[in-house]
Parts: sequence; C-alpha cells; structure tokens
Amino acid sequence: MRQAMLAGEPVPEAVASAVEQVRDLDTLPYPETLEALTALATEHAALWESKIGLVYGGATKIKQYVFEASKLQDIRGASALLDRINLVDLPGFFADDEAPSQLWLTENFPAQDGNLGLAQALIPELIVYSTGGNILAFCPVAYVDDLANAIEKRYTAETLTANSCAVGDSFRFLELRFGLLKDDISQTPWLEWYRQNPAHPLVTASFGQVGADLTTQFKERKSFNELVRRLAVRFNQRRSGDDRFATERPSRRYPPMFETHPYGRRDGPERRLAVSQAKQLPGEPRFSDATARKRIVGQKVKRETQRTGWFTQEQFGWQPGRLESWTRRFEDFLTEQGQWPQYDPDHCRPEEARSLREIGNASQGFVAYIYADGNNMGGYIQTITTAEEYQQFSAVVSVATEHAVYQALKTHLHPHQLHGITDPESADRNGVWVHPFEILTIGGDDVMLVVPANQALAIAQTLSEQFEVLLVEQNPAFGLTQTPSQEALSAIHRYRPTTAKPAICQLSMSAGVLVTAENTPIYYAENLTNQLLKSAKKQAKHLKKEYGYQGGTIDFLVMKAVTMLSSTVSRFREDGLIFGTQPHLKLYGAPYTLHEIGGLLETAQALKQANFPRSQLYQIRTLLERGKRTAMLNYRYFWSRLNNKEAKAKLKAEFEDAWCQAKTNDGNLVPWIYVEPTEAERQDPEYVPTYETIWRELVDLYPFIDEPQLASAGLTATHQEVQ
Repeated sequence: MRQAMLAGEPVPEAVASAVEQVRDLDTLPYPETLEALTALATEHAALWESKIGLVYGGATKIKQYVFEASKLQDIRGASALLDRINLVDLPGFFADDEAPSQLWLTENFPAQDGNLGLAQALIPELIVYSTGGNILAFCPVAYVDDLANAIEKRYTAETLTANSCAVGDSFRFLELRFGLLKDDISQTPWLEWYRQNPAHPLVTASFGQVGADLTTQFKERKSFNELVRRLAVRFNQRRSGDDRFATERPSRRYPPMFETHPYGRRDGPERRLAVSQAKQLPGEPRFSDATARKRIVGQKVKRETQRTGWFTQEQFGWQPGRLESWTRRFEDFLTEQGQWPQYDPDHCRPEEARSLREIGNASQGFVAYIYADGNNMGGYIQTITTAEEYQQFSAVVSVATEHAVYQALKTHLHPHQLHGITDPESADRNGVWVHPFEILTIGGDDVMLVVPANQALAIAQTLSEQFEVLLVEQNPAFGLTQTPSQEALSAIHRYRPTTAKPAICQLSMSAGVLVTAENTPIYYAENLTNQLLKSAKKQAKHLKKEYGYQGGTIDFLVMKAVTMLSSTVSRFREDGLIFGTQPHLKLYGAPYTLHEIGGLLETAQALKQANFPRSQLYQIRTLLERGKRTAMLNYRYFWSRLNNKEAKAKLKAEFEDAWCQAKTNDGNLVPWIYVEPTEAERQDPEYVPTYETIWRELVDLYPFIDEPQLASAGLTATHQEVQ
C-alpha cells in the first residue's frame, strides 16, 4: 500500500476502502452548524466509530538533571545523552531497520497473547514531530499505554536519574479534523453555542478572548490542535503526580532515587553512592553509576581517545551507544555549505574545547552564557489545525534554529590556539587549536551556548536575526506583510529608529547573555542567564502589545565577580540601579531590541576608538548617581577635554546623536535617554517621567571591545584590564 501510494499507483484492493476513507477525511467540509456536524458523523460512520492513538512525551526537569554537576564535562555528557534519546532513540522506536532502540523495544515490550510486539506496530510515518525534547506520534489504540511506558522507561534506563513523562489517549478520526467531540455528538457545543456565549468563562478559557472573526477563531481551536492541548494538560498533570487518567500504568509520583549508605563513599558532584574510581583521569575522581554515564558520554562526544579505559561495558552493564556532537554537526554544516575556509582560514582543523578555561582562553579568562528561545511560538501553534502542519512547523523551526546557531558561530568566531594555560588538567593542551565555544543544547527553538565574552552580544544578535531570515526562507508564509509606522519605530528603538530594519517574520527569538569569569559556577551562571532570558522575552511581549513590534530582544549582564550579585537580576537592578523621584533615573538600558544591540556595539566601538581616559569613564559612571543635570554637565566637560577631534566627532555621532536626542527639540540629553511612556502611563495623572542611560553598560563592555587594528591581529583586552 505504501509503495503504491508513493508511486501514484492504485492501492491493493484489500485496503482500498480504508485509503479512500482517509482521503475523504482530508476533504470533508468544515460544518458550520451542529446539525451539519451530526450529519457528517452519520454519513461517515467508519470515521466516527474508528479510533487511533496519540502519544505525547519527553524529558522533564531537564536543567535539574543537566546542571546538577559542576564540571563542564559532566554537563556536556548529560546534555548529549538527552539529545541522543530525543533525536535518535525515540524516533528509532518507529524505524524500519533494526536500530539499537528497536532491539531494546522488542526485548522490553515483546509480543503477547498472539498480538504483535510494540516494535512491529510502529512505522516512521506515525511520528508527528520528535524535536525540542518532546515527541508526538500516532500509534494503534491497543498500544497507547505501551508506547507511553516505553518513552518513560527509555529515559530511566539510559540516564537512571533524569525525569520524564509520557501520556496518550485514543481519538476518533473525525476528531483529527474537528477537535474533541462528545460521545453523543448532538451534545457537542458547536459554533452556534460559541456565538451565543462569547463571554462565557468556559469559552474564553478554551478559545481565548473573542476576536473580530469568531468563525476563524473557532475553527483554529476546534481542530487537531485541541487534541494536542488535551495531551499537554494531562502531561502536566501526570508530571505532577496526578494518575487519574492512567490507572493501568506505573505511577510517576515517585521519581528515581538511589539510597546511599551513611558510611559509603560518595561521588564528587552529586553525593550519590560511588561505584567506581577513574584512576586514569586527573584527580582520580569517584563516580556513581549516573555520573559515570555523564562523564563517559562527555568524553566520547568530544572525541577523546585517551583516558577512557576507566569505563567498560562489563563493569557498568551499559554502553553510550551512537553519539554525535553538535560541534561535529557544525563542521558538517560548514563543509556542506562551502563555508569552512571562512571559518578556518589557517586550515588548522581544530578540536573541541574541553573546558570553560579553554573557551575563556580566547577572551582572557572570560566566557559568556547565551540562552535563546523563540517568541510567540505558543500563539502560532494555536493556529495550526492539522497533524501535517504540526510536522512541517516542527521541522522548519528545528532546521532554522540549528542553522542560525551555526551561522552566528561561523560569522563571529575562528579557531583559537590555546596558550598560557597552567591548569593541570589542560596544561598539555597549550598550542592546540580548538573551537572556542560549547553548544550545550539545540532543541526546537531553544539554544544554550557558551562562547568567548568578547563576541557574545554579536553572536546573540546574529543568531536571533538569522532565525527570522531562515524561517522566512523555508516558509514564506511566516513573513510579515505590515511594518510598524515611523511613530511606532521611534517608540520601539532608542537607537537611530529611522535606520531600523523592520521585523520580517511572525516569529522571533529573544536571548539572555551573561558575561562572567570562566571559574563562575555553571549552575549559578545558568540560573542568572535564565532570568535574563525571561526579562528579554517580557520586553518583547511588551513591545508587541504596545507598538506591534515582532522582532527579537536581548538582555545582558556583565558580572566580573561572583559576589557581585547575591539576589535576582531584577531585584539587583531595582535596588541598586534605579533612584530618584522627580524624575526616575535608571542606570541601565537593558533589555534591547536587536537593532539596539547593533547600535550598542557600534557605540562601544566608538568609545574605544575615542581613547576616553579610563579614570574619566569610571568617574562619569559614578557621577550618574548624583542626578540628571550633574551627570549631563560632567559628561559634557570630559568630552570637551578629549584631544582627538575625529574621535570626539565619532563619539558625538554614535552616542549623543544616536541615542540621546531630545523628543521636543533639536538638543540632546546626553548621557540620558527619555523613556517613552505607555498609553496607560500617559493617562495616569501621577505619572513621573523616567530617564535611563546606557553609559554604565558601555563601561562594562569596554574591556571586551576590540579596536579594528587590534582585532585583526588577534589581540584582546587583558585580564587585568577587565578586572
């Protein structure tokens, strides 16, 4: 049947009626009334009576599993192991060939009572999507629970401690087109009921706030999308320990836990019972079973051939399986696109960086964590009405995200030759060429990277911009037909709004960037980066609601010492960087739009070229706290004392004229920027104007900005300069 359909030939007579019914399902008209819906169920009895299973599952509490270790090797291994399960093992359940996960499936879910085993009941065409750490797939009704159990069991069998969850249900074929239907179809609330009760709490909870086109809004919600939402709700319920809808399945109320004897030896990072000592590794660490798996996967994925003999399948009863690093995929991408010479002009064929110290070596001991995530994904998904559209959307977003990462890394980084490393674990690596970055994960529209500090903002900006470009290239339907007015652009962008390129895609990407020292604890850095991402996404949502902006945003923080921040980012800014009552003064400008980030980098470059005395930079920053007029007077005084007239003119053009123009006259407020109030603030009689400045952030970025002549020679700021 499959071969005939692919070749466009008549299908075998034994299945011809089933194929015809499936084709009918795709062409059924959408019923405008409940009477028409009931008539469809009567006319197409097979589509009403027959059912198919749908299963949704994946890993949960991913960061808890990945970042519970303190070393990059273990974090890399944990991430790679989850990536292998997500991208290889789970799709392998549906493979035609005998993949390792297929053999595991046959062994754990064999044929029983004369029925086929689970592996024989699955084919690749049943997968809707399997990216972003989750899988959504069809299956025969009789195997729904088995497939959900297999997904959960695979995560536990491979990782031992990672949490996972999977749920499934069976649905009528008519429900694939028209959403959830009552057993007595005549009792299903349909379009007439929706029109009569648009403000009913149940209606707004299910279909959202009423829009201009009630019919279109109803059809978007009452579709395959509604089935996925039901599974998503049950997924969250089961993850929380609610077993009401899975009474025949093992409970997930009790996550994996390994008891530790009070007098037993513990492993280093997780304090679990140690089962092995790796004497071939520096420091001869002891590992628990779960930690050992992370470490060996981390070594294998980085193509380490030395010091891996401590892990044997005979001792641990487990093997890593097929592994492919993101760095290898990056190299394959560059080769396929013919872009390898631009990235590696010296033809040095670099290795992967093995530690944060090696990445920071390219920026004098400082690294940056980048956490990026797509905007408006949930809103767009709610408009998807068929499984095929889900499949296409997932594939397009996954490819766009991955290729955007590669383009950003290729554009702003080159292989780096390690030098000056005295750390015992990496001292023998001096002189080795490495890729100066770490891709922790790329999943769906999520990205986590570690890069040199001096290229962090440029990489985040290019990543977000390329994400939009690649989405529109793959599917022009994502493109925007309307652009904000000039008035809206002036409110959206603080930097040269007339030169801002309009957003080109309905979907965009926001990012949080944390610049910090290489020895900052990874878990702590990840937590702050996550806060910065939330701040950036909040700003994107605000700009979209107020002005229709649909582009990306970036929030960043330069943390030169671990003790600099003891609370949340928002509390740190509110308590230490906002003061004054008439007016309010903010000593930071983040988050920024992508256009503003480009302007910020241009301004920092101009500041570097102006050769502004270091003492004056810091003095102006200190005087910001003395009030609006005092800061303006002092900046003007120090600027007038610069000797380089060309540098003065460039600084005036790139900072004063670009950022600090007054709203009501031809002057400027340097170093302040007037914050455009929202419509609600304009109506508030007690509204107090707010001014902000980017000077403090420019000073933080100053050591990481390379002058053109220095950058071309491969020179960067010294560690002492940064401190």
